Amino acid sequence: MNASVEAVQVSHRAHLAPVPAPEGVVREGILEVPGEVSLYHGGRLSGIHIAWRLVGPANAPVVCALGGISANRCVFGTDDDSKQGWWSEVVGPGRALDADRFRVLSFDYLGGSAETTGPAPQAAAAFPNISTYDQAELLVRLLNNLGLKSLRAIVGGSYGGMVALAFGERYPERVSQLVVIGAADRTHPMATAWRSVQRSILRFAVDCGRSKDGLKLARALAMSTYRSAEEFEARFDGAPTRDGDRYVFPVEQYLFARGGDFADRHNAEAILCLSESIDLHHVDASRIFVPTTVVAIREDQLVPLADLRGLAARLPAAKLREISSIYGHDAFLKESDQLRGIFAAALGGAA
Repeated sequence: MNASVEAVQVSHRAHLAPVPAPEGVVREGILEVPGEVSLYHGGRLSGIHIAWRLVGPANAPVVCALGGISANRCVFGTDDDSKQGWWSEVVGPGRALDADRFRVLSFDYLGGSAETTGPAPQAAAAFPNISTYDQAELLVRLLNNLGLKSLRAIVGGSYGGMVALAFGERYPERVSQLVVIGAADRTHPMATAWRSVQRSILRFAVDCGRSKDGLKLARALAMSTYRSAEEFEARFDGAPTRDGDRYVFPVEQYLFARGGDFADRHNAEAILCLSESIDLHHVDASRIFVPTTVVAIREDQLVPLADLRGLAARLPAAKLREISSIYGHDAFLKESDQLRGIFAAALGGAA
Protein backbone atom coordinates (compact mmCIF):
# COMPACT_ATOMS: atom_id res chain seq x y z
CA MET A 1 0.00 0.00 0.00
CA ASN A 2 1.15 3.57 -0.61
CA ALA A 3 2.56 5.56 2.28
CA SER A 4 0.44 8.63 1.54
CA VAL A 5 -3.11 8.18 2.74
CA GLU A 6 -5.95 10.48 1.75
CA ALA A 7 -8.86 11.37 4.00
CA VAL A 8 -12.22 9.87 3.06
CA GLN A 9 -15.70 10.28 4.40
CA VAL A 10 -17.22 8.21 7.20
CA SER A 11 -20.63 6.70 6.57
CA HIS A 12 -22.84 4.96 9.12
CA ARG A 13 -24.93 2.07 7.83
CA ALA A 14 -28.30 1.64 9.46
CA HIS A 15 -27.28 -1.37 11.54
CA LEU A 16 -24.10 0.38 12.71
CA ALA A 17 -25.50 3.74 13.76
CA PRO A 18 -23.79 5.32 16.76
CA VAL A 19 -25.03 3.90 20.05
CA PRO A 20 -27.02 6.53 22.02
CA ALA A 21 -24.77 7.57 24.91
CA PRO A 22 -23.33 10.63 26.63
CA GLU A 23 -21.15 12.78 24.41
CA GLY A 24 -17.93 11.05 23.42
CA VAL A 25 -18.64 7.71 25.11
CA VAL A 26 -19.40 5.48 22.11
CA ARG A 27 -18.85 6.14 18.43
CA GLU A 28 -19.18 3.37 15.88
CA GLY A 29 -19.44 3.28 12.13
CA ILE A 30 -18.12 2.21 8.75
CA LEU A 31 -15.49 4.08 6.80
CA GLU A 32 -15.89 3.78 3.03
CA VAL A 33 -12.64 3.95 1.06
CA PRO A 34 -13.23 5.03 -2.54
CA GLY A 35 -11.35 3.69 -5.52
CA GLU A 36 -8.87 0.84 -5.77
CA VAL A 37 -6.32 0.09 -3.07
CA SER A 38 -3.00 -1.62 -3.78
CA LEU A 39 -2.01 -4.22 -1.19
CA TYR A 40 1.45 -5.07 0.13
CA HIS A 41 1.64 -8.54 -1.47
CA GLY A 42 0.55 -7.25 -4.89
CA GLY A 43 -3.22 -7.68 -4.80
CA ARG A 44 -5.83 -4.98 -5.29
CA LEU A 45 -9.21 -4.30 -3.73
CA SER A 46 -11.92 -1.83 -4.70
CA GLY A 47 -14.56 -0.29 -2.47
CA ILE A 48 -13.00 -1.26 0.85
CA HIS A 49 -15.03 -0.47 3.96
CA ILE A 50 -13.65 -0.46 7.50
CA ALA A 51 -15.87 -1.10 10.53
CA TRP A 52 -14.64 0.73 13.63
CA ARG A 53 -15.56 1.52 17.22
CA LEU A 54 -14.27 4.21 19.62
CA VAL A 55 -15.28 4.13 23.29
CA GLY A 56 -14.23 6.36 26.19
CA PRO A 57 -14.35 9.86 27.68
CA ALA A 58 -14.47 12.74 25.21
CA ASN A 59 -11.02 14.22 24.51
CA ALA A 60 -9.17 11.48 26.45
CA PRO A 61 -5.98 10.07 24.85
CA VAL A 62 -6.71 7.31 22.36
CA VAL A 63 -5.32 3.78 22.67
CA CYS A 64 -5.89 1.33 19.85
CA ALA A 65 -6.51 -2.21 21.16
CA LEU A 66 -6.03 -5.10 18.74
CA GLY A 67 -6.29 -8.86 19.25
CA GLY A 68 -6.01 -12.17 17.43
CA ILE A 69 -7.45 -13.00 14.02
CA SER A 70 -10.85 -13.78 15.56
CA ALA A 71 -11.04 -10.43 17.41
CA ASN A 72 -13.30 -7.62 16.24
CA ARG A 73 -13.91 -3.94 16.90
CA CYS A 74 -15.91 -4.57 20.09
CA VAL A 75 -13.10 -4.69 22.67
CA PHE A 76 -15.40 -4.28 25.68
CA GLY A 77 -19.03 -3.40 26.34
CA THR A 78 -20.58 -0.42 28.11
CA ASP A 79 -23.45 -0.14 30.57
CA ASP A 80 -25.90 0.76 27.81
CA ASP A 81 -24.46 -1.70 25.31
CA SER A 82 -25.31 -5.39 24.95
CA LYS A 83 -21.91 -6.23 23.42
CA GLN A 84 -19.55 -7.93 25.87
CA GLY A 85 -16.32 -7.58 23.90
CA TRP A 86 -13.48 -10.01 23.27
CA TRP A 87 -11.06 -8.33 25.75
CA SER A 88 -13.54 -7.47 28.48
CA GLU A 89 -11.46 -9.19 31.20
CA VAL A 90 -8.58 -6.78 30.55
CA VAL A 91 -10.04 -3.60 29.01
CA GLY A 92 -12.84 -1.43 30.39
CA PRO A 93 -13.60 1.10 33.14
CA GLY A 94 -11.22 0.47 36.04
CA ARG A 95 -9.59 -2.52 34.34
CA ALA A 96 -5.96 -3.09 33.39
CA LEU A 97 -6.42 -0.87 30.33
CA ASP A 98 -8.66 1.72 31.93
CA ALA A 99 -11.45 3.02 29.69
CA ASP A 100 -12.11 5.77 32.25
CA ARG A 101 -8.70 7.25 31.35
CA PHE A 102 -8.43 6.42 27.65
CA ARG A 103 -10.61 6.24 24.61
CA VAL A 104 -10.29 2.74 23.18
CA LEU A 105 -10.26 2.42 19.40
CA SER A 106 -10.46 -0.78 17.39
CA PHE A 107 -11.54 -2.01 13.97
CA ASP A 108 -12.51 -5.22 12.23
CA TYR A 109 -9.57 -6.65 10.31
CA LEU A 110 -9.36 -6.54 6.53
CA GLY A 111 -9.94 -10.08 5.31
CA GLY A 112 -11.75 -11.18 8.48
CA SER A 113 -15.22 -12.52 9.23
CA ALA A 114 -16.71 -9.28 10.61
CA GLU A 115 -17.94 -6.04 8.96
CA THR A 116 -14.72 -4.82 7.33
CA THR A 117 -14.20 -6.01 3.74
CA GLY A 118 -13.35 -9.71 3.66
CA PRO A 119 -13.85 -12.86 1.61
CA ALA A 120 -17.43 -13.94 1.13
CA PRO A 121 -18.18 -17.45 2.45
CA GLN A 122 -17.58 -20.02 -0.27
CA ALA A 123 -16.71 -17.26 -2.75
CA ALA A 124 -15.63 -18.42 -6.19
CA ALA A 125 -13.02 -15.65 -6.59
CA ALA A 126 -9.94 -15.80 -4.38
CA PHE A 127 -9.48 -12.97 -1.90
CA PRO A 128 -6.03 -11.31 -2.15
CA ASN A 129 -3.24 -11.95 0.35
CA ILE A 130 -3.33 -9.56 3.29
CA SER A 131 -0.31 -8.20 5.16
CA THR A 132 0.00 -6.69 8.62
CA TYR A 133 1.20 -3.59 6.73
CA ASP A 134 -2.21 -3.47 5.01
CA GLN A 135 -3.95 -3.58 8.41
CA ALA A 136 -1.65 -0.75 9.56
CA GLU A 137 -2.65 1.39 6.58
CA LEU A 138 -6.33 0.79 7.30
CA LEU A 139 -5.71 2.09 10.80
CA VAL A 140 -3.98 5.24 9.57
CA ARG A 141 -6.85 5.91 7.15
CA LEU A 142 -9.21 5.58 10.10
CA LEU A 143 -7.15 8.01 12.21
CA ASN A 144 -7.24 10.55 9.40
CA ASN A 145 -11.01 10.38 9.17
CA LEU A 146 -11.53 10.59 12.90
CA GLY A 147 -9.28 13.66 13.02
CA LEU A 148 -6.76 11.94 15.27
CA LYS A 149 -3.22 13.19 14.75
CA SER A 150 -1.68 10.41 16.80
CA LEU A 151 -2.39 7.55 19.18
CA ARG A 152 -1.21 7.42 22.77
CA ALA A 153 -0.45 3.76 22.15
CA ILE A 154 -1.29 0.61 20.25
CA VAL A 155 -1.78 -2.32 22.60
CA GLY A 156 -1.83 -5.54 20.61
CA GLY A 157 -1.92 -9.21 21.49
CA SER A 158 -1.09 -12.02 19.06
CA TYR A 159 -1.92 -10.85 15.49
CA GLY A 160 -2.73 -7.42 16.93
CA GLY A 161 0.83 -7.16 18.21
CA MET A 162 2.10 -7.92 14.70
CA VAL A 163 -0.09 -5.13 13.31
CA ALA A 164 1.27 -2.80 16.01
CA LEU A 165 4.85 -3.54 14.92
CA ALA A 166 3.97 -2.96 11.26
CA PHE A 167 2.31 0.34 12.16
CA GLY A 168 5.31 1.40 14.26
CA GLU A 169 7.67 0.75 11.36
CA ARG A 170 5.57 2.58 8.75
CA TYR A 171 3.96 5.40 10.76
CA PRO A 172 6.17 6.22 13.78
CA GLU A 173 4.89 9.79 13.92
CA ARG A 174 1.31 8.57 14.50
CA VAL A 175 1.87 6.62 17.74
CA SER A 176 3.75 7.34 20.98
CA GLN A 177 4.05 3.82 22.40
CA LEU A 178 3.63 0.19 21.39
CA VAL A 179 2.72 -2.61 23.78
CA VAL A 180 3.19 -5.94 22.00
CA ILE A 181 2.03 -9.13 23.72
CA GLY A 182 2.89 -12.56 22.37
CA ALA A 183 3.92 -11.29 18.91
CA ALA A 184 7.28 -11.11 17.18
CA ASP A 185 8.75 -9.49 14.08
CA ARG A 186 8.39 -12.80 12.22
CA THR A 187 6.71 -16.11 12.89
CA HIS A 188 8.42 -19.23 14.22
CA PRO A 189 8.54 -22.16 11.74
CA MET A 190 6.91 -24.50 14.28
CA ALA A 191 3.95 -22.15 14.63
CA THR A 192 3.73 -21.97 10.84
CA ALA A 193 3.76 -25.77 10.76
CA TRP A 194 0.73 -25.98 13.06
CA ARG A 195 -1.16 -23.31 11.15
CA SER A 196 -0.30 -24.92 7.80
CA VAL A 197 -2.01 -28.13 8.94
CA GLN A 198 -5.03 -26.09 10.09
CA ARG A 199 -5.26 -24.40 6.69
CA SER A 200 -4.98 -27.75 4.90
CA ILE A 201 -7.88 -29.07 6.96
CA LEU A 202 -9.91 -25.99 6.06
CA ARG A 203 -9.16 -26.16 2.34
CA PHE A 204 -10.02 -29.84 2.21
CA ALA A 205 -13.31 -29.20 4.01
CA VAL A 206 -14.19 -26.29 1.71
CA ASP A 207 -13.50 -28.47 -1.34
CA CYS A 208 -15.83 -31.11 0.13
CA GLY A 209 -18.57 -28.58 0.80
CA ARG A 210 -18.18 -28.93 4.59
CA SER A 211 -16.62 -25.60 5.53
CA LYS A 212 -18.19 -25.44 8.98
CA ASP A 213 -16.98 -28.93 9.93
CA GLY A 214 -13.51 -28.04 8.74
CA LEU A 215 -13.50 -24.83 10.74
CA LYS A 216 -14.52 -26.77 13.85
CA LEU A 217 -11.62 -29.21 13.39
CA ALA A 218 -9.06 -26.53 12.57
CA ARG A 219 -10.06 -24.43 15.57
CA ALA A 220 -9.90 -27.46 17.87
CA LEU A 221 -6.34 -28.07 16.72
CA ALA A 222 -5.51 -24.38 17.16
CA MET A 223 -6.84 -24.40 20.74
CA SER A 224 -4.31 -27.10 21.62
CA THR A 225 -1.52 -24.65 20.72
CA TYR A 226 -2.97 -21.59 22.48
CA ARG A 227 -2.87 -22.98 26.02
CA SER A 228 -0.16 -24.68 28.10
CA ALA A 229 0.41 -28.36 28.82
CA GLU A 230 0.13 -27.53 32.52
CA GLU A 231 -3.39 -26.16 32.11
CA PHE A 232 -4.55 -29.17 30.12
CA GLU A 233 -3.10 -31.54 32.71
CA ALA A 234 -4.85 -29.69 35.54
CA ARG A 235 -8.23 -29.47 33.76
CA PHE A 236 -8.52 -32.60 31.64
CA ASP A 237 -6.78 -35.45 33.44
CA GLY A 238 -10.06 -37.28 34.13
CA ALA A 239 -11.19 -40.62 32.75
CA PRO A 240 -12.85 -40.85 29.33
CA THR A 241 -16.54 -41.61 28.96
CA ARG A 242 -18.03 -44.24 26.72
CA ASP A 243 -20.05 -43.12 23.68
CA GLY A 244 -21.31 -46.18 21.83
CA ASP A 245 -18.32 -48.09 20.53
CA ARG A 246 -15.77 -45.33 21.27
CA TYR A 247 -14.30 -43.39 24.16
CA VAL A 248 -14.54 -39.61 24.47
CA PHE A 249 -11.79 -37.86 26.44
CA PRO A 250 -12.40 -34.73 28.55
CA VAL A 251 -9.90 -32.67 26.57
CA GLU A 252 -11.58 -33.83 23.35
CA GLN A 253 -14.96 -32.56 24.55
CA TYR A 254 -13.45 -29.19 25.40
CA LEU A 255 -11.59 -28.74 22.10
CA PHE A 256 -14.53 -29.62 19.89
CA ALA A 257 -16.97 -27.55 21.94
CA ARG A 258 -14.71 -24.52 21.44
CA GLY A 259 -14.29 -25.41 17.79
CA GLY A 260 -18.02 -25.62 17.29
CA ASP A 261 -18.62 -22.24 18.94
CA PHE A 262 -15.96 -20.71 16.71
CA ALA A 263 -17.41 -22.23 13.53
CA ASP A 264 -20.78 -20.63 14.33
CA ARG A 265 -19.22 -17.14 14.33
CA HIS A 266 -16.61 -17.18 11.58
CA ASN A 267 -16.20 -18.28 7.99
CA ALA A 268 -13.48 -20.56 6.69
CA GLU A 269 -12.31 -18.25 3.91
CA ALA A 270 -11.64 -15.40 6.36
CA ILE A 271 -9.71 -17.62 8.75
CA LEU A 272 -7.64 -18.95 5.83
CA CYS A 273 -6.85 -15.37 4.83
CA LEU A 274 -5.78 -14.11 8.25
CA SER A 275 -4.01 -17.32 9.29
CA GLU A 276 -1.85 -16.95 6.21
CA SER A 277 -1.35 -13.25 7.02
CA ILE A 278 0.22 -14.29 10.34
CA ASP A 279 2.73 -16.54 8.60
CA LEU A 280 3.54 -13.92 5.95
CA HIS A 281 4.28 -11.36 8.68
CA HIS A 282 7.86 -10.09 8.65
CA VAL A 283 8.80 -6.57 9.71
CA ASP A 284 12.20 -4.92 10.16
CA ALA A 285 12.54 -4.47 13.91
CA SER A 286 15.65 -2.29 13.51
CA ARG A 287 13.47 0.35 11.81
CA ILE A 288 10.87 0.55 14.60
CA PHE A 289 11.95 3.55 16.67
CA VAL A 290 8.67 3.91 18.59
CA PRO A 291 9.24 3.01 22.27
CA THR A 292 7.98 -0.55 22.59
CA THR A 293 7.12 -2.78 25.53
CA VAL A 294 7.49 -6.42 24.50
CA VAL A 295 5.53 -8.84 26.69
CA ALA A 296 6.64 -12.47 26.51
CA ILE A 297 4.77 -15.41 28.04
CA ARG A 298 7.18 -18.13 29.10
CA GLU A 299 4.64 -20.91 28.44
CA ASP A 300 3.69 -19.63 24.97
CA GLN A 301 4.01 -22.47 22.44
CA LEU A 302 3.34 -20.26 19.40
CA VAL A 303 5.73 -17.39 20.13
CA PRO A 304 8.74 -18.78 21.99
CA LEU A 305 10.46 -16.74 24.66
CA ALA A 306 13.72 -16.73 22.68
CA ASP A 307 11.97 -15.05 19.74
CA LEU A 308 10.68 -12.21 21.90
CA ARG A 309 14.03 -11.75 23.61
CA GLY A 310 15.50 -11.50 20.11
CA LEU A 311 12.85 -8.98 19.06
CA ALA A 312 13.56 -6.80 22.09
CA ALA A 313 17.26 -6.91 21.28
CA ARG A 314 16.65 -5.80 17.67
CA LEU A 315 14.29 -2.95 18.55
CA PRO A 316 16.06 0.40 19.04
CA ALA A 317 13.87 1.40 22.03
CA ALA A 318 12.41 -1.62 23.80
CA LYS A 319 11.63 -2.94 27.26
CA LEU A 320 11.11 -6.67 27.67
CA ARG A 321 8.62 -7.89 30.28
CA GLU A 322 8.38 -11.63 30.89
CA ILE A 323 5.39 -13.19 32.59
CA SER A 324 4.41 -16.73 33.45
CA SER A 325 0.91 -18.04 32.83
CA ILE A 326 -0.84 -21.37 32.71
CA TYR A 327 -2.87 -19.89 29.82
CA GLY A 328 0.11 -19.88 27.46
CA HIS A 329 -0.40 -17.78 24.33
CA ASP A 330 -3.89 -16.83 25.55
CA ALA A 331 -2.43 -15.09 28.59
CA PHE A 332 -3.01 -11.73 26.87
CA LEU A 333 -6.75 -12.43 27.17
CA LYS A 334 -6.69 -13.65 30.77
CA GLU A 335 -3.87 -12.21 32.87
CA SER A 336 -5.45 -8.91 33.86
CA ASP A 337 -3.50 -8.55 37.12
CA GLN A 338 -0.12 -9.11 35.49
CA LEU A 339 -0.93 -6.83 32.56
CA ARG A 340 -2.17 -4.01 34.79
CA GLY A 341 1.31 -3.13 36.01
CA ILE A 342 2.79 -3.48 32.53
CA PHE A 343 0.17 -1.17 31.04
CA ALA A 344 0.63 1.34 33.85
CA ALA A 345 4.39 1.47 33.29
CA ALA A 346 3.99 1.87 29.53
CA LEU A 347 1.05 4.29 29.46
CA GLY A 348 1.39 6.04 32.80
CA GLY A 349 -0.92 5.67 35.78
CA ALA A 350 -1.33 3.60 38.93
CA ALA A 351 -0.60 -0.12 38.79
